[in-house]
Amino acid sequence: MINTLKKLFGIGPGIDLGELIEKGAVIVDVRTKGEYAGGHVKGSLNIPLDQLRSNLKKFKDKDQPIITCCASGMRSASARGILKGAGFTNVHNGGSWMSVKNKVR
Repeated sequence: MINTLKKLFGIGPGIDLGELIEKGAVIVDVRTKGEYAGGHVKGSLNIPLDQLRSNLKKFKDKDQPIITCCASGMRSASARGILKGAGFTNVHNGGSWMSVKNKVR
């Protein structure tokens, strides 16, 4: 059950988000502007989930590591699906923004 949920939400084994961040991964926070203003990962890009499809042009390299995050991991899982569906190959669901923030070294 846990492994099924991890796969569904794009949380895979062996992915070191901290290492990806160190190597220049783009952190995309898909919460609303108001949520983002209340706290976020420094350097993250705020693109609310409902605006993600219309902002895909902001990502030039479809192979660049992208980490999605939100409040709980639900919207970031959806964002991962949108990006993967658009041909982005290196997308990871980081879950909550606080979880991602804790992985920034």
